[in-house]
Amino acid sequence: MTGPEQKRLLSEAYRHMPQGVAENYRYWGEERTIFIASAKGCELTDCDGKTYVDFRLGYGPIILGYRDARVDAAVIEQITQGGTLSGFSTPLDIKVVQQVKALCPNIEKMRFANSGTEAVMGAVRTARGFTKRKQIAIVEGAFHGLYDEMMWKSDIESWDPAGTEEPRVIPFGAGIPDQSRNLLTIIQLNNFEQLDRLFREKGDDLAAIVLEPIIGNAGSIAATPKWLRYLRDLCTQHGTMLIIDEVKTGFRAAPGGAQQIYGIHADLTTYAKAMGNGYPVAAFGGRGDVMDSVGAFKGGVVHGGTYTANLVALSAASATLNILASTDAWTTIDEAGAKIRDTLGRVFTAAGIQHCFAGPPAMFGIHFSEFVPMNYRDWRMTDSDLYTRFAWQLIEHGVMLEPDSREPWFICEAHQSVDLGWLEDVATKAMREAKS
Repeated sequence: MTGPEQKRLLSEAYRHMPQGVAENYRYWGEERTIFIASAKGCELTDCDGKTYVDFRLGYGPIILGYRDARVDAAVIEQITQGGTLSGFSTPLDIKVVQQVKALCPNIEKMRFANSGTEAVMGAVRTARGFTKRKQIAIVEGAFHGLYDEMMWKSDIESWDPAGTEEPRVIPFGAGIPDQSRNLLTIIQLNNFEQLDRLFREKGDDLAAIVLEPIIGNAGSIAATPKWLRYLRDLCTQHGTMLIIDEVKTGFRAAPGGAQQIYGIHADLTTYAKAMGNGYPVAAFGGRGDVMDSVGAFKGGVVHGGTYTANLVALSAASATLNILASTDAWTTIDEAGAKIRDTLGRVFTAAGIQHCFAGPPAMFGIHFSEFVPMNYRDWRMTDSDLYTRFAWQLIEHGVMLEPDSREPWFICEAHQSVDLGWLEDVATKAMREAKS
């Protein structure tokens, strides 16, 4: 329950914004919508003075910690000495691409964007421009941004797992034209039969398959190495672009992202979030021959944007990538995530709760079930209601997270300072209250 100042702010905000918030996912209801006054390290303080240890991290951009002094200093230096925007190229453009390429051998050439949505739009348009095809496919349960073509999903919440009907495919909400569904196919993760059918039926017109190997909106459920390799081979055989969406996993799941973990390279990759430790920067890139279809020449793929490669974003990205490449920050993040995950595991075991973890320590999912889900439909079989009750109790006790088991726990370098004894006590209380 939010305090009086936040309730006052929400009441005032209703006069100026739909739902009183700047974007839909920040509205948690009349009594729970939170207004944050400040953030530092891995902690948030709301406008009523309550402090939380944060495992939400703005849906994943914070990889070092809020207000990291090293990153902020680089941004301030850029603003005061070089400016923020000119509408022309700068040496920093080249430097940041070189830094990305040093960590990610899947990248030969790259372009910048301002958000994950923009990066996916650019990658998909490039794939279509290169292949001269129209159809794309995505994996059930994944999220690839808020633009019409990607805003279709399987209605798992209303689906009956015991029945014989497939889940309905529905739009995210109002305003999504039916025509935007015509070029999109949704397949199940780790389903070999569906892959074969997809390429058999649409292979000649399939421009790209877009997927998160570790699904950031389905509790970090992951592709098996065998399935991902089979997908990679099919894409190569049919001339279809494999687009790996690393908006969440990039520079987080490993220094080189999920592709480093799997040892499989995409034709095109999207990045955002952790790339700038909270500053709005994104990118898409990949094979040089594919990216060379982008350009101002006749028939080339159009890409642009007024704020693309703005110097605030690039200075933050350069500083963040330098820290990840030259310090033990990522090892610290990995170790902190493993300790936090193990602490929670002890709580669940003591409470007699069947549980399993999915994904890497830097963005692990929690599933109250006997087995790790292999796809989004398996997630529907987990005890997500218990998780939601547990999450709300954690929030009440000062642990911030998304109260939905489809969202992972995000870990940053600053989480190395978390008192694990305190966390275990709080989680124990929260689970006891959730069960009762």
